[in-house]
Amino acid sequence: MTPVRSLARAMLSGIFVVSGYRNFRSPQRLAQKAAPVTERVAPLLQKVHPSFPTGTEQLIRINSAVQLGAGLMLATGRLTRPAALVLAGTLVPTTIAGHAFWNDDDPATRDANKVNFLKNVGLLGGLLLAAADTEGKPGLRWRTGHRIGHSRRSMERAVRTAKREARIAVRSASTARRLPG
Repeated sequence: MTPVRSLARAMLSGIFVVSGYRNFRSPQRLAQKAAPVTERVAPLLQKVHPSFPTGTEQLIRINSAVQLGAGLMLATGRLTRPAALVLAGTLVPTTIAGHAFWNDDDPATRDANKVNFLKNVGLLGGLLLAAADTEGKPGLRWRTGHRIGHSRRSMERAVRTAKREARIAVRSASTARRLPG
């Protein structure tokens, strides 16, 4: 991993590690803002798994723990692409719950939430780039195309060889029939 990638990943993951730890320790300070989102998500989670916790503070803790773990993975260079995708997934409900500027009546609060919303959108863009980064190695699309091309060329060689061998066999049989004996 290049030093630039290491530094960029550590910088990108810092906010998730710090806020994940802080929010895990005291989820009650976010409960009021998160309640509208968690109330919508709770029935969906119950459908997926009936024993899944659906309390607002519990969901904040789960989200925070996931952000902390995935942030540490991204910072240390372990499973960076899946970690970036997980962080992107946790950032969406966090942004909607925490920075819903469209619901604010006070212009100053609306502007502050709009700035934080756009900051989170920027973080989301960075996470998507990190998730797409193959560290200079060929991606799955290229490798698949390369394998298909290699297989196609191998098959074409095999067909040419089989035709050549068949022609040789026909000539050998023809020559053998003309020989006495």
